[in-house]
Amino acid sequence: MKVLNVDVAVIGAGTAGLAAYRAAKTAGAKVALIEGGEYGTTCARVGCMPSKLLIAAAEAVHAAQLAPGFGIHIEGKIRVDGREVMARLRSERDRFVGFVVRDVERIPDTDRIRGHARFENDRTLIVDDALRITATSVVIATGSRVTYPDAFKKLGDRLVINDDVFDWTDLPESVAVIGPGVIGLELGQALHRLGVRVAILGRGGRVGPIADPEIRAYAIQALSSELVLEPDAHFVSMDREGDRVAIRRKDADGVERTEHFDYVLATTGRSPNVDRIGLENTTVDRDASGVPVFDATTGQTVNAAGASSIFVAGDASNFIPLLHEAADEGRIAGENAVRVAAGKPVARGIRRAPLGVVFTDPQIAIVGGGWQALEQGRFVTGQVSFEDQGRSRVILKNKGLLNVYGDIATGRLLGAEMIGPAAEHLGHLLAWALQNQMTIQEMLEMPFYHPVIEEGLRTALRDLDAKLRSAQAHATKAA
Repeated sequence: MKVLNVDVAVIGAGTAGLAAYRAAKTAGAKVALIEGGEYGTTCARVGCMPSKLLIAAAEAVHAAQLAPGFGIHIEGKIRVDGREVMARLRSERDRFVGFVVRDVERIPDTDRIRGHARFENDRTLIVDDALRITATSVVIATGSRVTYPDAFKKLGDRLVINDDVFDWTDLPESVAVIGPGVIGLELGQALHRLGVRVAILGRGGRVGPIADPEIRAYAIQALSSELVLEPDAHFVSMDREGDRVAIRRKDADGVERTEHFDYVLATTGRSPNVDRIGLENTTVDRDASGVPVFDATTGQTVNAAGASSIFVAGDASNFIPLLHEAADEGRIAGENAVRVAAGKPVARGIRRAPLGVVFTDPQIAIVGGGWQALEQGRFVTGQVSFEDQGRSRVILKNKGLLNVYGDIATGRLLGAEMIGPAAEHLGHLLAWALQNQMTIQEMLEMPFYHPVIEEGLRTALRDLDAKLRSAQAHATKAA
């Protein structure tokens, strides 16, 4: 068996792994980057980019359908050519993947190791039983994979995941999406707008990342007015029948009905790829699901001695599975892996204010930890509906509700949840304000142009400011 000695070994060449590698190399360390699969990040291959390509096509169809609302009539029926839609998606997807692959291939051959790595101990990795790598510190950046209940496997090739969708050469007639999370909502609505008969079904009432009961209720109403969305469907059975899938479920009155679909798209979650890398041979503490326990500000894992020489970043950490977070985590882990290798203490990295966006229409955005992270009685909520908001009505994008949360004691912004027009942009403004610890009064001093959708945010902030003043006055009297 060949032997390689390095300062830092990075397992996984995705977004987090590449960020860790670059950070460690910049710091002057000898680094090995190990990848057992194909080069190209989850985002480029089966995540952010191909999903947005599908959504872009769906938005083009929807815009044409909305044209009569402006007095513009398109003669004849709008025709969606599924083969052309998917051909463009795959072509552009491959282009994005190509950019990533070329970046990886610029890494010196001596640093790139192909093969599956397993821990022999905290500082030793075995790659395909052919190479032993001894590293002073290790970064786990192995990503995640789609998971679904074992019962789904009986559907055979009628069961697909998002990876499969992006390799389709044509659009099917019907798809049942199981799981109304971020991926399920985005792909389900896009397929529906492209002419596929879609039902998005779930259990427990969850809708994307939304926790605020008011925003969730509005989202269900807005999305289900366009397509079948049952966040808490009452399943009876799901079986393969020939080349289709029969889903039996009960409606609110207890009446059972059966519906057939060409495919079931499982969007029931993702699991960190940490179960096949030999973590049992290390000293790392793991949670109930087998994921390493770690410090999110340093990337360092925990063991009986307090801190280990192993770091974790990206989806493998199961912390915040988003590309920009993975890049930050990789950089932080890579820098600290070098510090440990040099016998120096780790440093806390800067974590950004949490921001999540769902590219449905209306869009969904969560800023901060959202409603569920707030302590009841310590905050008040400002609200705006976009149904009568000026610019939103002008462009026929006037569905939406925004709740912003303010701290009664300090007057600072705590976060927000929303569904509505331009949520991806409003979310950024709110996240920047949150990261800068701005008060609501300071936010209201910022410029708001006219007429823009951001004026709706100002309305919500004014509402929140009035409620904060009232709550603070009440607290002063009570004292």
